[in-house]
Amino acid sequence: MVDIKPHVTLNKQAKDIIHQSYKNHQGKRLALWILALIIGGILGTLGNGVLDQIFAFIATVFTRLFQFIALPTISLAVITTLAALGGKRNTGRIFAHAVTYTLLTTVCSAFIGLILFIFIRPGNLPLDLVHAGVERVPEKLVNVSYYEHFLSVIPNNIIQPFLDGNVLSVMIISAAIGLALAFMPKNEHQKALLQAILGLQDVLFVLIRALLWILPLGILSFSAQLSAQIAAGILVGALGKYTLVIIMGNMIQFFIVLPLYLLARGLNPFHVFKNMLPAIAVALFSKSSAGTLPVTLASAENNLHVNPEVSRFVLPICTTINMNGCAAFILVTSLFLLQNGGVVLTWPIMILWLFIAVFAAIGNAGVPMGCYFLTLSLMSSVGAPIGIMGIILPIYTIIDMIETAENVWSDSVVCAMTDHDLKGKLIEE
Repeated sequence: MVDIKPHVTLNKQAKDIIHQSYKNHQGKRLALWILALIIGGILGTLGNGVLDQIFAFIATVFTRLFQFIALPTISLAVITTLAALGGKRNTGRIFAHAVTYTLLTTVCSAFIGLILFIFIRPGNLPLDLVHAGVERVPEKLVNVSYYEHFLSVIPNNIIQPFLDGNVLSVMIISAAIGLALAFMPKNEHQKALLQAILGLQDVLFVLIRALLWILPLGILSFSAQLSAQIAAGILVGALGKYTLVIIMGNMIQFFIVLPLYLLARGLNPFHVFKNMLPAIAVALFSKSSAGTLPVTLASAENNLHVNPEVSRFVLPICTTINMNGCAAFILVTSLFLLQNGGVVLTWPIMILWLFIAVFAAIGNAGVPMGCYFLTLSLMSSVGAPIGIMGIILPIYTIIDMIETAENVWSDSVVCAMTDHDLKGKLIEE
């Protein structure tokens, strides 16, 4: 009889060595990203004009690269996932978990913002300051109603939304194509088209891996830009209590509430955070959850080892509907403007606006300043003093960064919990 035990032991040892090597590689990569973050922060405070221009150029290049990959990634992920709807029974279960966790986290974020607003009680701004702020509001958006904002999402052709970077329109087009593929006859044409789309998706993931290799340079440049802005005094403003409510709400959701959700599902928040840190860092500097999606997908699958069937469905969907930071911003900012406009904020009014903020955030696009423009549209529709939006604009950079990082962290949490809940329960087909 041949003794196969040494062979089995050798295989196990080989796997352990490979796994340890991979962990070491990931640790080195994370250390490199953190080092780039620190060095960039230091260089940005030097005030060197030439360096600032170089960092601005590199940051712009990376932003364009993220934008280049992001929309096709979202589109193909939605198409391939929904195309499987007709042949797989897993999609409905994944969708149910993702939507449930999204609603729970988003409502919680808005509620925290409401409680902080009530306790901190930001006062009214001087009328002359509000009137002066109107000049800072983008002119084309002053009279844009929420109805017009919603109508702009409905695509009237298949190409323009991709050219304009309209994430919601792209999602609608992709969902329509994916569902059409799911329910069309299962013939040679359907299979060939689906195989071609899957092939394009594989190409995108190769490009994403290549982008991750040069990401430290992007992080260094983004970090330098941020520290230069702080040193220039961009973050200094007269809206102390309002800003405190927004930032405190984001911090509580980020560091307390979302980790508690993970703990409740039996997951280690530090483990999830460490493995998703690359995506959170990119979100912080890019201010776009849609643009960060390639890195979020790669981090979830390569670092956190989430089932691709889960990550490639949950994360693209969450990029649009899971907007924790945006919900809190819409609510607090709306209440602040309504209060300055003379509206008495009773509990029924505040609860009504809480639900308006949650559902508006779900329909928001994960692009830079998307939440700001959406809030402006809402406030224009109700006749609130939108001059305050002009006052907020100079400090919105830091708010947008924090919100986007929170949104991507929340996406990661929802994905991790969904994967944990469905581990071993998805049907092999």
